Amino acid sequence: MTDFISLMSNNQTFFLGVVFIFSLMIGSFLNVVIFRFPQMLEQGWKRECREFLADELATPTKKQEQEKNQEQEVISLSKPSSTCPSCQHKIRFYENIPVISWLLLLGKCSQCKNKISIRYPLVELSTAILSVVIAANYGVTFTTLFLLVLTWGLVCLTLIDLDHMLLPDQITLPLLWLGLLVNLNGAIVPLNDAVIGAVAGYMSLYSVFWLFKLITGKEGMGHGDFKLVAVFGAWIGWQLLPLLILMASAVGATIGISLMVFKNHQREQAIPFGPYLAIAGWITLLWGEGIWAWYLSYLN
Repeated sequence: MTDFISLMSNNQTFFLGVVFIFSLMIGSFLNVVIFRFPQMLEQGWKRECREFLADELATPTKKQEQEKNQEQEVISLSKPSSTCPSCQHKIRFYENIPVISWLLLLGKCSQCKNKISIRYPLVELSTAILSVVIAANYGVTFTTLFLLVLTWGLVCLTLIDLDHMLLPDQITLPLLWLGLLVNLNGAIVPLNDAVIGAVAGYMSLYSVFWLFKLITGKEGMGHGDFKLVAVFGAWIGWQLLPLLILMASAVGATIGISLMVFKNHQREQAIPFGPYLAIAGWITLLWGEGIWAWYLSYLN
C-alpha cells in the first residue's frame, strides 16, 4: 500500500489516471443514488404517514392496498437489481461498465432496443472529470480525498434537485460536518472561519427567505438551499460567501429569465436553486480567491 501511494505521489499521470477510473465507477454508483434515493425517501414518508394516520384501522381503498403491496419490497441502493425501465430486462454486470457499456450498446437496451438516456454516461464522465480537476489541484493528500467526497455529494444534490426540487438532509448535513472536520486543523481555511462561514452561509439565505416571505407572503426558496450554502461556508470560510451567492444568483437569474422568454416558463413556477449554488460553490472552492481578487480590482 505504501509503495502504491509512493507511486502515485511520484507519477502524477498515474495518479490522475487512477482517480479518473475510480471516479467513473463512483459516477455509476451516483446514478443509482440519484435515481433511487428520492424513491427511498418517498417510500419512507408514505410508511410513516400511514402509521401516523393509522390507516390499518380503517377499511383500505383499492389504491391504498396497491400502494401497500408495492411497498412490501423495500427500495434500497442495492435492491432491487437494476433493470431496463421499458422491458424490465435485468442489466448484467458487463452491460453496466461506466461509459463503455453505453457506447458498445449504442445507447440502447440489449433486449428491447429502447434508448438509454445519455444522462447516465454523462454523469459518470462528469464525475470523473471533476474528480481529476480536484486531484490535479490538491495532489496525493487527505484533503483531496475529502474534496472528492464533497464533489460526489454535489453531483448527487445537483441532479436530485433538478429532478425533484429536493436537497436531502441525509446528503447535505454530512457534507457540512465533514467540512468542519477537514478544517479542524486548517486544511483549507482556519476553523474559526469555517464555523463562522457555516453560520453566515445559513443565515444569509435564511434572512432573505423570511424577508421575501414577509413582503410577498410566498416562500422564495427551499430550506435545503440554506443548508447547502452553510456547507460551502464550512469548507471555504465566510470571506468568499458573497462571491458564491453572487455567482449563483447571476446564473440563476439568467437561466430563469431565459426560460420565461424562450420556454414560456411561468413566473410562479419554481426553479431549483441548488444546482446553481453547487456549481458556483465548487468553482469558488477551487478558484474563488483569484476570481474575488479580479472582481474587486475590476470594481476599483
